[in-house]
Amino acid sequence: MSGANVWTRSRERMKRLPELFAQCGPEATAYGKCVTATTSSKEELRKDLCIREFEALKTCILSAIKRNLKKKKTQ
Repeated sequence: MSGANVWTRSRERMKRLPELFAQCGPEATAYGKCVTATTSSKEELRKDLCIREFEALKTCILSAIKRNLKKKKTQ
């Protein structure tokens, strides 16, 4: 396997991220607000402070990926 092919596939996946985040607007907003609220008082962001919001965003993005894959297969 060529190293160039790996980077090409990675770039293609990265190009789809904005579309996936757009499909998960409310979850992305909730996560962003949690991170902002947590770090606004000079406190450093620590692991698991926004885990609930992160898990909701992760679930949404994975669902969006699955929907997009199904769409591609039917085309």
